Amino acid sequence: MDQIESEYGFSAKYVRKGLEIVETAKKEGIELRLLGAVAVKIQSPRLRKFHEDMMDRQATDLDFIAYSKDRNKIKKLFEKLKYTPIKTVLPMENRDLFIENDGVKVDVFYDKLAMCHAIDFTHRLEVDYPTISIADIILEKTQIVKINEKDIKDLIILFAEHELAGSDDNHMINSSYISRLLAKDWGFYYTVTTNLKLVRDQFLGKWKDASAQEYLDKVGPRIDKLLRQIEAEPKSMGWKMRQSVGTKKKWYKDVEEVCGDSEFQDKLQDLLKNNK
Repeated sequence: MDQIESEYGFSAKYVRKGLEIVETAKKEGIELRLLGAVAVKIQSPRLRKFHEDMMDRQATDLDFIAYSKDRNKIKKLFEKLKYTPIKTVLPMENRDLFIENDGVKVDVFYDKLAMCHAIDFTHRLEVDYPTISIADIILEKTQIVKINEKDIKDLIILFAEHELAGSDDNHMINSSYISRLLAKDWGFYYTVTTNLKLVRDQFLGKWKDASAQEYLDKVGPRIDKLLRQIEAEPKSMGWKMRQSVGTKKKWYKDVEEVCGDSEFQDKLQDLLKNNK
């Protein structure tokens, strides 16, 4: 058993392949970064085993983001690495899908992650390596309107592992970046803050382990601190105008694939109703 297998367990295959792809891209001058569960695991060395074993959170595919200017290079890169393009009924404007012979599925987004809300990655890929920044991973997870339990697990790990920093992305949560972004878009703000409160109020006590408790105890205070900073950030006029309408008007884009486990969604909706 090598170091990656020892640290990542079942997810080792995905971590290994993800790192190989990013490193190969770097050698060819392509900015390519990991998203999703693999990114969470790479960014959280102290809690990898807890995330993998105690929380039962394993990676099942690979997600990346790149710049659209490199799209043709990336297609050639995956062809070189023996990944086959997955054809879809309708062409995807900013996304490509690939699959390897052993069944590993790869999703590559370009320029932005456009799901329930859009996260623009212009000039953000250079911030960290081999994954997107921790702040961007948090936004990736909290932009999901019908959030899944797996994403809640990932958020708990990120807040347990990392401190908040004003504008520092170096192994920390850049809270200023998050706050400034949400101050421009009320819908995005509403989804993110709703999900942060949900994690804080409903899920912090679900997963416990003596070896990780000193980290888990930091999650609630760090979420509180981030929420305070988000609220304190001066809001744009557009934000204030949209706030006056609130949830009477739809504030997000429907994305079928992020809705996830229907049984979990039913339980989640019951929690939200009881918490009102």
